[in-house]
Amino acid sequence: MIVHVISETAYVTKGQGVHTAFIDLVELLKSEDDIEVVVNTEGTGDVLHSQTYGPYYFWIGRKYKGRRIHTVHVIPDSIKGSLVAWKYLLPLVRAYFKMVFSYSDMLIAISPMVEDAIRALGVTTPIARITNPIMAERWKRTAERRQAGRALLGLADTDRVVLGVGQLQERKGVEDFIDIGEAIPNATFIWVGGRPFGAFTEGMNRIDERIRGASGNIRFAGLHDLRDMPAIYAAADIFLFPSYQENCPLAPLEAAACGMPVVYRDLEEYRRLYKHPYLSAVSLSDFVALTKRLLDDQLYCADATRLSAALTGQFDKQVIRSELVQLYSEVLENATGTR
Repeated sequence: MIVHVISETAYVTKGQGVHTAFIDLVELLKSEDDIEVVVNTEGTGDVLHSQTYGPYYFWIGRKYKGRRIHTVHVIPDSIKGSLVAWKYLLPLVRAYFKMVFSYSDMLIAISPMVEDAIRALGVTTPIARITNPIMAERWKRTAERRQAGRALLGLADTDRVVLGVGQLQERKGVEDFIDIGEAIPNATFIWVGGRPFGAFTEGMNRIDERIRGASGNIRFAGLHDLRDMPAIYAAADIFLFPSYQENCPLAPLEAAACGMPVVYRDLEEYRRLYKHPYLSAVSLSDFVALTKRLLDDQLYCADATRLSAALTGQFDKQVIRSELVQLYSEVLENATGTR
């Protein structure tokens, strides 16, 4: 069986989780020889698996009627706090996503909330629930990576570092990250990420003003290549994820796989997605209190690190790969049977 994997993120700005998911998928599928994988323009296959939802998917998909699989990373609510004028765009976005999801022959929902969002649009396409995998070995912390990451970010060995990763937009909680950092001046807070949507990013001017006025212990390191990220995670001691809306986010799981405590915002998405306990904060004061305790209490920090290790087990890459290959076989069998 030949699986044709496509993603428009290969041709645009790379600083987003969907592109990482695309890279991870291709690497995972190619890790064994039971199937053949072609990517984007490399050839054609028996089934099509798209990670994105733009014109490229419709163009390539015209040759794969009955065999079009789409992983839903983005739902209409994802534009809230991400794009300017999102309130006016939302009806158009809902209509477009309904068209994309209906065009597909099989949808992969990466979380329970994503499946609900698909059904809320009135889509009848079959849905399989398969999460994003975590490539744990890529993120493993080593002394060499920690040293390289600290050199890259200009950090001293003695700095206590709190990391945030994500696009510079309102939805990601960047301004809350600044507030938390200002409340804990004895630690270094570093945010890594850029703006793939450029001038169309929600709250850009306001956030830039907050960045310019941030305390000296808060730094914004900009966008980094995926190859740099294992070292950047290893350079940090604590990971904060104050995002207001996510589906199956990769950054906090990557940080957990790197062996550090992760503090999430308390969202229904996570309560329904994760099978294991995790640290979460309801309010800004909760984030501050949890971060201070992780910095000051070594035993508590060690316990939180063990929570991270347990959390990543749910996203075992081999289990997820088996689920994907089985799904490809079923889609191909059903399409063949109806011809």
